[in-house]
Amino acid sequence: MERTIRRHAMLAGGETVLVAVSGGADSVALLHLLAGLAPEWRLRLHVLHVDHQLRPDSPGDADFVQALGARFGVPVDIATVTVDSRGSLEAAARAARYAALETSAARLGAHRVALGHTADDQAETVLMRLLEGAGVRGLAGIPPVRGRIIRPLIELHRAALETELRRAALPWVEDPTNRDPKFLRNRIRHELLPLLADSYNPEIASALTRVSALARDTVTALDRAAGIELDRLSTFGDGAVTLPLGPLRALPRQVAAEVLRQAAERLGSRAPLRAWSHRGLRRTFAVPPPRRPFRLGGVTIEVSGVLARLALAPLAALAERPVSVPGRTELPEIGQALETQLAGAEAYAIPREPGRVAFDADELAGPLVVRAPRRGERFVPFGGVERRLKTLLIDAKVPRWDRCRVPVVEAGGAVIWIGKLRRGAAARVTARTRRVLELALVPLAESDRDR
Repeated sequence: MERTIRRHAMLAGGETVLVAVSGGADSVALLHLLAGLAPEWRLRLHVLHVDHQLRPDSPGDADFVQALGARFGVPVDIATVTVDSRGSLEAAARAARYAALETSAARLGAHRVALGHTADDQAETVLMRLLEGAGVRGLAGIPPVRGRIIRPLIELHRAALETELRRAALPWVEDPTNRDPKFLRNRIRHELLPLLADSYNPEIASALTRVSALARDTVTALDRAAGIELDRLSTFGDGAVTLPLGPLRALPRQVAAEVLRQAAERLGSRAPLRAWSHRGLRRTFAVPPPRRPFRLGGVTIEVSGVLARLALAPLAALAERPVSVPGRTELPEIGQALETQLAGAEAYAIPREPGRVAFDADELAGPLVVRAPRRGERFVPFGGVERRLKTLLIDAKVPRWDRCRVPVVEAGGAVIWIGKLRRGAAARVTARTRRVLELALVPLAESDRDR
């Protein structure tokens, strides 16, 4: 076990380790072996037993683990959980168990959570995934390390652990559900693997764990390559990631799919690891591209022009607001403010920057309003002819997801400025102009955004 810990850098020494102990042979062996390493490795061990309340005698398992903890001088907590009976009972129990472990680890400040999965569990998982038609990521099986979860027994077989428990005169409890044939894993453990060992390969469990190790090496290399590409291509901001489609298409398809998966993961998505990214990639690369956003695994994907955007939530559209003249109108949805000022025309110089524009104040009809573009809206640009506002935004390469956030300023119901893009034809500043109204879009300070 110590070689496994060193090989996978599970521990450095000096950590607080939460040990999940069900009372079965694997978890009892895990506690026994970690307790043996604790002095040399300076480990602080703490046990958590999760009672799923799925059997009438389950409180007896908790009592057994309490006594075991006392024998080793390790504190024990009992977490009683309620398992959702809808859907897969195995999956629901696993979710409840992991949630209890994470809660306990956070409360204790545990650096690591040790689980008792063995090489036999790994072999069963790989065979089960193979029967389901999994890809290389599925065949990688149970990871030795994921986050703060470690599996120090993942390279040891159950028979060797039981032999060690008998040598140490340590008892364990047998969960009768581990032989219930209604669960696929139990049928694989007690029927299929023995059949394969007797009739085809006596070392089938070891062969399957080798498959897992080789697949995991491939997955690790794929993850690393995709991570490099994600860092190179992506732009993160506003709770989203934007990726250029051209360079993404140029990547090998497996790498491109993994880039999508890692982008979703960095956003905080709990999207499934298998199949999700490949389905998303097919729809993202579709010709013609999807015209509407689509959701996969809690992530919204949207394609516009040469870009794809992944987000957990849509961007907030710009709300309609009256514009103070003179004054400052904050637009927190887009992190900007619209500033207005009146000036005499004699000494005024027409601005050349796109974020600042001037009008003849006396030629503007009615109050000013700032808002988002409207569906089907038309606009007469300065020096041009009337055109659809949507066409102007497309020509300006404004991504579809940002179009509801482009500030449109109107006076008396007529559009006079598409913020930072085009000035309208109304209220030109001429030699006859006496007063100038200047509009400027400026960034909001962080303090203003949080207010």
